[in-house]
Amino acid sequence: MWQFILQHLWELAFTGISGALTAAYRRLTKRIKAQDDERKAIKEGLLAILHDRLYQACQHFMAQGSIDASGLKNVEYLYKSYHALGGNGTGTELYRRVMALPIKQED
Repeated sequence: MWQFILQHLWELAFTGISGALTAAYRRLTKRIKAQDDERKAIKEGLLAILHDRLYQACQHFMAQGSIDASGLKNVEYLYKSYHALGGNGTGTELYRRVMALPIKQED
């Protein structure tokens, strides 16, 4: 038996190392997938918050019928972040409507 083990030691070592590497690879891929899922959820949540803020700000200024310079800058900042994260056409349409509003002087 010892003779068999010594004769095939490299094969046994290679098999053991291969098994350990395979197990480590599986654990690593599961961890990466979990992190990707978490990043996706965070991105979607942030996109939802930006959409809500953009919607609320645009509704406010459209109801007012005008926008001031600081409001314009705020809406623009919200929209750029929203759009960069892949926001849809609803936010873009609201943004265009607000950009077309007359700009009033701040008091």
